[in-house]
Amino acid sequence: MTFQFVPAVRENVNILIALAGPSGSGKTFSALRLAQGMSPSGKIAFIDTESGRGKHYADRFTFLHGDMRAPYRPERFVEAIRAAEDAGAEVVIIDSFSHEYDGDGGVLDWASEIERAGTKPPANWKAPKLAHKKMMGALLQCRAQLIFCLRADEKIAIERDERGKTVVRPLGWMPICEKRFMYEMTASFTLTADNPGKPNFDLPHKLQDQHRAFFPAGQFIGEDAGRMVAEWARGGAVRPLVDRAADMAALGRGALKDFYRRLTPTEQKSVADADWKRLFADADAADAARSQNAADDPPAAKDAGAERPATAPASDRLSAIRAIAAKGMDAVHDWRETASADDLALFDDHASEIFSLAAVADQKNAAA
Repeated sequence: MTFQFVPAVRENVNILIALAGPSGSGKTFSALRLAQGMSPSGKIAFIDTESGRGKHYADRFTFLHGDMRAPYRPERFVEAIRAAEDAGAEVVIIDSFSHEYDGDGGVLDWASEIERAGTKPPANWKAPKLAHKKMMGALLQCRAQLIFCLRADEKIAIERDERGKTVVRPLGWMPICEKRFMYEMTASFTLTADNPGKPNFDLPHKLQDQHRAFFPAGQFIGEDAGRMVAEWARGGAVRPLVDRAADMAALGRGALKDFYRRLTPTEQKSVADADWKRLFADADAADAARSQNAADDPPAAKDAGAERPATAPASDRLSAIRAIAAKGMDAVHDWRETASADDLALFDDHASEIFSLAAVADQKNAAA
């Protein structure tokens, strides 16, 4: 029997995400935040065609870095991605993938080389197009999740109106890549320099209904989106918003307010007013209980509970809090009982991320 059919189950889905935009639109930073959420352990590889610009973020994120130089032939991108997978990467960022199309030795340049050698169009496109097609087939079979950063140009069309007069029609920002490349993406977004890191849904993008909740309008692309995308790709279900809000309420009013602030108006209204009132009451009760416990504990107990001195750099303290969250929600609650005021303020600034890490840890523990 040549073919065999089994019930369809969503598991280990290959994810390809493209972030396009001009210089200063937040592509690289957004890609790293997204990757951090997809792989909290830091199993991220960064393929850098931009003369080491990815290293600018080495103090903020943990990732493997590899420089890629010309010629930017399609097969070399496949080679680089496979090397990243062999190095243990779960997520691979390619910045900038536009070089595959218009970089030195890329598809456009390659076709021009063949034409200069004597092969006239369209025959000069045969080899570059075939190489690009083979590359796309390989990308769709990758073990790692892929994030592509693409440059974008503001395009125009020169046309004639009904009176025969020449007019210029703006087409908006268009990604620099092979024309069918974006259709292969799981999701794609256009970022702009006037609002770095936030997708502009009035510009070209691809976002299916099952992923729309991961990337709410008006919100930065960040770790939360990455965690939800990764969980969906593994086959897990994204927890109801009211349940996620309840987890935040258990961490206090500051955490719940931060969570609420990050929601879109539509998401906020999807939870009944009575439920929000109850959730904020629960958050106040959680804060009161922690304050009482802190008042009852002797100073020595409070000092013993600190994972790391408050005088340590914020990046080190945040890493320690993330490590606690990786143990689950109970560990976060226990830590907050004795955390310093500085650490609690740092926690509030990153509450959504910490909560998501803890929720993922609890899900893994439950499945074990």
